[in-house]
Amino acid sequence: MAKNLLIVESPAKAKTIEGYLGKDFTVKSSYGHIRDLVKSEDAIDIAHNFEQKYEVPADKKQVVSELKKLAKESDMVWLASDEDREGEAISWHLFDTLNLKEENTRRIVFHEITKPAIMRAIENPRKIDYNLVNAQQARRVLDRLVGFELSPVLWKKVKPSLSAGRVQSVAVRLIVDREREINKFKSEAAFKITAIFGKGKQAFKAELPERFTKQEDAEKFLNDCIGAAFNVKSLETKPTKRAPAAPFTTSTLQQEASRKLGYSVSRTMSVAQKLYESGYITYMRTDSVNLSDTALNAAAQEIISAYGEKYHQQRKYKTKSAGAQEAHEAIRPTYFNQHTIEGDSGDKRLYELIWKRAIASQMSEAQFEKTTAKISISTRQEELVANGEVMRFDGFLKVYLESNDEEEDIQDGENAMLPPLTKDQLLDLQEMLATERFSRPPARYTEASLVKKLEELGIGRPSTYAPTISTIQNRGYVVKEEREGKQRKFRVLTLAANKITKEERTENTGAERNKLFPTDIGAVVNDFLVQYFKGIVDFNFTAKVEKQFDEIAQGLKEWTEMLHSFYGPFHNDVQSTIETADKATGERELGAHPENGQKVSVRIGRYGPFVQIGENSENDKPQYASLRMGQSIETISLEEALELFKLPKVVGEFEGKQMKVAIGRFGPYISHNSAFVSLPKEIDPLDVTEEQAIELILAKRKKDAEKLIKAFDEDPAVKVLNGRWGPYIEFGKQNVKIPKDKDPATLTYAECKALADAESKAPKKGGKKFVKKK
Repeated sequence: MAKNLLIVESPAKAKTIEGYLGKDFTVKSSYGHIRDLVKSEDAIDIAHNFEQKYEVPADKKQVVSELKKLAKESDMVWLASDEDREGEAISWHLFDTLNLKEENTRRIVFHEITKPAIMRAIENPRKIDYNLVNAQQARRVLDRLVGFELSPVLWKKVKPSLSAGRVQSVAVRLIVDREREINKFKSEAAFKITAIFGKGKQAFKAELPERFTKQEDAEKFLNDCIGAAFNVKSLETKPTKRAPAAPFTTSTLQQEASRKLGYSVSRTMSVAQKLYESGYITYMRTDSVNLSDTALNAAAQEIISAYGEKYHQQRKYKTKSAGAQEAHEAIRPTYFNQHTIEGDSGDKRLYELIWKRAIASQMSEAQFEKTTAKISISTRQEELVANGEVMRFDGFLKVYLESNDEEEDIQDGENAMLPPLTKDQLLDLQEMLATERFSRPPARYTEASLVKKLEELGIGRPSTYAPTISTIQNRGYVVKEEREGKQRKFRVLTLAANKITKEERTENTGAERNKLFPTDIGAVVNDFLVQYFKGIVDFNFTAKVEKQFDEIAQGLKEWTEMLHSFYGPFHNDVQSTIETADKATGERELGAHPENGQKVSVRIGRYGPFVQIGENSENDKPQYASLRMGQSIETISLEEALELFKLPKVVGEFEGKQMKVAIGRFGPYISHNSAFVSLPKEIDPLDVTEEQAIELILAKRKKDAEKLIKAFDEDPAVKVLNGRWGPYIEFGKQNVKIPKDKDPATLTYAECKALADAESKAPKKGGKKFVKKK
């Protein structure tokens, strides 16, 4: 038996490290946390200083049993979980659960999985850092208390099965507030003046810095320019430089992978974890931009070798985040001479992004020559301005250019080259445009820009950004989706050949891609929390709590004192809210029905948002209609609400049965002979014709027939089907995977039943559920 047992968090990491250590080491994985707070309400004993009650989950008992046995047989146990607070807590849980002894236990950490880094860590062991453990415990306990106490309030006062969390609630508030800003925004129009001078390769664009709010003023400007002389009044040329961005932190990696690769925050972290565990990059949960001296030297060597001496410029970046630890490193490749990696294209793309960002951070500045020409107009006092830029040395841009979230208009001609110009030169006007442009509302959040905002506010830490964004979507408070824009008309006046022409053009506006939108239930829950639990959704308060966690991690604050100061006022708010708060529905009165004068209102119900006509009385029952996808109780108009009551409607007959169009929880559909066919997005349910309905029904039948691989006389509810991810078995309400060595077309009913039985008996990977507190 090996003398040393080294325990890491993941099997992939264990496999990589095992190759670096000799036969004296056995490397095993704990598969993450080996224990957690019990799921019952006695998990935290508030009266006894927040004492916690832990349990080893059923799916970890075998892991713990094996680790206990190996620990007893080893002379020394090395706890090598990750270097952050979560990793420190895992080491503490292992120490406690495996009944380890101080003299036979060592704690080691490393930023990268390379042989030198592992050997260096073994040569420099330390003890478990209980300040880090306490900071993690404080977060875990506080978040459990908030969830356990707040969720039942939401069940009673808003809607059953809801839940709330501390950081997640703040993230939802940001998205709700931004949506309301956008809804209130009134767009203002103004005319932008652009002019084209010269012809062919000598052509360039100039712009008037001012804009005209009235069409007549823009038209007068163009009129005044008929026959005017345009001269170069001044020319200014100056050198400019552009410096590279710092190497990645967790949040900047998430932001840039979203912009450049289109990755969700959770996908970025999943791929980065894989790259780290395979030894390709340094630890991926960090808020430091620091690079070690070893890394700086390796980067310098690679830059000089690949691009030459003039491309190298060493930089040491300082981390701005108060809670960051400079001992940690930024995310970087473990080997700078490895420009790419083999394997999955998703892994490869993220690795190359990390490599480029890290290497660019140690490269020379890009050098430009910027020229600004001011152009006088003989008939007006205003001046047109033309800008041009020429790159004199590419520097770091040879490798990498950072993206941003801004959605400004792209200035045509900005940074383009200007032709050779001289002061007082007379210019030949080819065309001048006055184009109507509209002011834009604030941009909706993407996952990347939300991470950036949370970081700016000091809310959350590298380990919490991805789970926060996943949670608010999984809970149905926020959706990430694409939305079609609307057609908008705009006016264009053109001066060419001394004549002004006017035309009206059309553009698409408001189209969104992968943006975060609050759902109606998300908005109602947010408003309820803002009204009754200001501390939970207050940005400054949440940032202050994060700062206190940092202070606990640094040994500057006692963790139970911090919890007492939070829990007392919070618990009182919970009690008073249960006793005094009204039920929250987000109800909004839209007006009176034009035909019968009855009240029309909209609100959240048990099954989602709906419109109601009339009120409960002895003589009348109200009418109800669900909102359609994309509609919101905050923005729906009376006219749009009344349209919903035109459905369901019969659109014709087919095969002797009625075809009916209706709207359900998942959108509009056609029902025919007990079958349901979803309507495509581009078809308005109110405009469906009999011919379209028949066409959609036949198309669905054809698709279903192609989907069916096999059916069974023994039980019509059992089928072998073609799915999006390949063939599977539909066994009643259960979907069953088909093993790779089985041919779906030759499966028997008995084999399908056996596979279904085996899968239903397999342990489920269930999420944690909140237990209602009595």
